[in-house]
Amino acid sequence: MGIFNRRSREPTVNTSPGKPNEGSRIAMVTTWGEYYYAWNGKLYQSDIIRSCMRPYVQAVGKLVAKHIRDDQKNGLQVNPRVNIAMLLKYPNTIMTAQQFQEKMASQLLLNNNAFALVVRDANGLPIQLYPIPCVNAEAVYDKQGTLIIKFTYGNGKTNAFYYTDLVHLRRDYGENDVFGTHPGTALAQLMECVGVIDQGIVKAIKNSSIIRWLLKFTSSMRPEDVQKNVKEFVDNYLSYESESFGAAGVDAKVDAKQIEPKDYVPNAAITARITDRVYSFFNTNEKIVQSKYTEDEWNAYYESEIEPFAVQYGEVLTCRLFTRKEIGFGNRITCEASNLQCASMSTKLNLVQFLDRGIMNANEIRAVLNLPPIPGGDVYVRRLDTVPTEAQTDYRGNSFGYVVNCSDLSVFMAPTNTSAGGGETDGEV
Repeated sequence: MGIFNRRSREPTVNTSPGKPNEGSRIAMVTTWGEYYYAWNGKLYQSDIIRSCMRPYVQAVGKLVAKHIRDDQKNGLQVNPRVNIAMLLKYPNTIMTAQQFQEKMASQLLLNNNAFALVVRDANGLPIQLYPIPCVNAEAVYDKQGTLIIKFTYGNGKTNAFYYTDLVHLRRDYGENDVFGTHPGTALAQLMECVGVIDQGIVKAIKNSSIIRWLLKFTSSMRPEDVQKNVKEFVDNYLSYESESFGAAGVDAKVDAKQIEPKDYVPNAAITARITDRVYSFFNTNEKIVQSKYTEDEWNAYYESEIEPFAVQYGEVLTCRLFTRKEIGFGNRITCEASNLQCASMSTKLNLVQFLDRGIMNANEIRAVLNLPPIPGGDVYVRRLDTVPTEAQTDYRGNSFGYVVNCSDLSVFMAPTNTSAGGGETDGEV
């Protein structure tokens, strides 16, 4: 297995075991067969494409990945292992979690595939995560049938890694067995329309400086005399400092004709329709791109775009950072989206009612309100009149209602004083 040098990101040589068999290959724009090729960065150079990507990428960067362990012995624990918590917060020496997630999100949108290498220590524990900026990826198999991904980098070097050591995120996972379908084929004609519109506007502006007057002299003249007369005509009648007030007078020696260039410029309706098609392809809209969304509009965008990434990212990291035995003991990676809250102040203030019901603690509510945490704010509290209940069943075992568990309720009952003798009696239900 090839491993990046911990101090240098220079790819190592191909150290795949055995002679791999032919398989599927991706290289960033899908061609016929199981190959995948990148669009040479041209897709990312489009201002419309990048504006569609930016809200998605920035929102993904705000996700907070956490290690959750839920077992019967110790209950629910958050980030119980320091090495996993540090790995999720600082994946490698040159990236933070936000930068790493934004890098993966950008690659995923551009190619519908994003790769990262899980670097392990001598004991097999994950210590670093590195995004793989490949221009070509090929799926091959060794003699034992183990899947290996062979990468080609921009500098021409290659490397191969076991698929079990890769974090692989996919979109439009429908045609290929291993890779997601690249958006280049579906976007090719649409991006061509966008390019034609942009070129038409540029050419129309350039054509505004072409010849607009044609001076036809009735008598033959030397070239220098023609240029002299043309210059005098321009200085006298076409210059903005001319004193002729826009009126031109010529004698019988010159026949002046005005030329009106007819440039085709796409109308606003066609341009807006093409832009809307690009927005629809990336499942976004003008309000999301220009940050003019409402609370409900952002929630709809989050549930349709950001949440699927969070689910896939957490599940893939769970499979790569933990063994099957560790997963069986309740270890998993989840992505917290509290930083993506888009709510009005009235909605945020309504969260206060969750404090005394044990749903949220004080620091969680303060985080939504963009306030710093306070000491002791991580403790969950609950009102005394909210106690556990037990289901009531008849002699056949059928449930027909609930009743308060008196044994639990007695804990919350304080002793009461008698007014007559000053003695104390236990509270009774």
